[in-house]
Amino acid sequence: MFHRIFVANRGEVAARVRRTCERLGITPVFGVSEADRDAPWCRGHEQVVLGPARAAASYLNIERVVEAARQTRCSALHPGWGFLSENPRFVSMCESYGVTFIGPSAHVMHLMGKKTPAKRAMGRARLTLIPGSDGILRDAAHAREVADAVGYPVLLKAESGGGGRGMRIARATAELERAYDEASAEAVAAFGDGRLYLEKLIEGGRHVEIQLLADRYGNVVHLGARDCTVQRNHQKLIEESPAPAVSPDELSRTLEAACRATAQIGYTGAGTMEFLLDEAGTLRFMEMNTRLQVEHTVSEVRSGVDLVEQQLRVAAGHRLPFTQADLQLSGHAIEFRINAEDPADGFRPAPGIILRWQPPPISDDVRVDTHVETGYTVPPFYDSLLCKLIVRGTTRDEAIDRSIAALETFACEGPATTIPMHLAILRSPAFRRGAYTTRAIPGWPPVKEGQ
Repeated sequence: MFHRIFVANRGEVAARVRRTCERLGITPVFGVSEADRDAPWCRGHEQVVLGPARAAASYLNIERVVEAARQTRCSALHPGWGFLSENPRFVSMCESYGVTFIGPSAHVMHLMGKKTPAKRAMGRARLTLIPGSDGILRDAAHAREVADAVGYPVLLKAESGGGGRGMRIARATAELERAYDEASAEAVAAFGDGRLYLEKLIEGGRHVEIQLLADRYGNVVHLGARDCTVQRNHQKLIEESPAPAVSPDELSRTLEAACRATAQIGYTGAGTMEFLLDEAGTLRFMEMNTRLQVEHTVSEVRSGVDLVEQQLRVAAGHRLPFTQADLQLSGHAIEFRINAEDPADGFRPAPGIILRWQPPPISDDVRVDTHVETGYTVPPFYDSLLCKLIVRGTTRDEAIDRSIAALETFACEGPATTIPMHLAILRSPAFRRGAYTTRAIPGWPPVKEGQ
């Protein structure tokens, strides 16, 4: 096992990796920006200032991050999620300088980071795909040909995209050329790659993902499925496991195919396959995230597996210590992303000082992953996530009831947070029944009296 690990991330991500490292007796070393000097997550540990507050000059500076890992004698590097976690050039540089990247190889990351090669690989493993173009679109005229074949509405997507950027909907031929130009321009600005592909737009669907874990010896297991349908602008707000809307037969078929596909591409470490559940109840592959997900916690709670620990062990050359038959998934878990944002004001970011921070009491059924404490200043430079609240129940109804109780006792004074929105969602009949899709957030915005 590794003795020293460089943590190339910040905030809740870094705090999460630190917790497992300390339990395993591994020394974490933290790369931080000038804005994060002496932050709570790295207090008492060695840290290296990577650069100014701006992420491009610090957390996204590939050369500086790798150099810092080498200078601090770290034999391995954990990227967390976000920032450089899915950058194959970063992985290659780590490999070149003898720093073990805790994640898949650069080759696999490159393969799955480009959407059309990824879809072809998944199709060979007999995962069901969304109808669309067989590769990159040549131009807008080519897009029209494919759209006419699959039928409108269609979705144009960036080949190197993510996070909802470089995406446009076209509901008729008259809209297609403009949508193509806008999506391509946004993709160039966001990813430096304006290439697009096209898919049939599946409306009224559910967003479902499968947590996977693989070692370098071809052993692959899954930790069940998560439902991530509650979203805003393609950004997830609430995640739960198991996924309540998927039939047992469809889930079983897809879990088997996902494990087979993971083994076929030579994947190692933790990864997630994302699917869209259409109105017919079919799970259709969208993409693979070649890293740990923010919402990995609900899979941990149901399985009892520490995914960060398994990432470290796999990267160090160990075999998975369990088979699929050994894993028992139990109960229902829900995660809430609590952000420093004002949902009543268009989700306006709310940086500032935390005057009082008092999360609900921790128990076997309530978990809080955070880097925040009273007096912490939420900076305006980065993601606004303050913490993740994870609640477990024997049944989904019990998990919802416990979540309401936990959120009602959660005290955060200072910046506005998304706690009121989460409570409104949980109290909505649509969420309780599971009667919602990616089209809208159930229970939000709340209906005003008289409307």
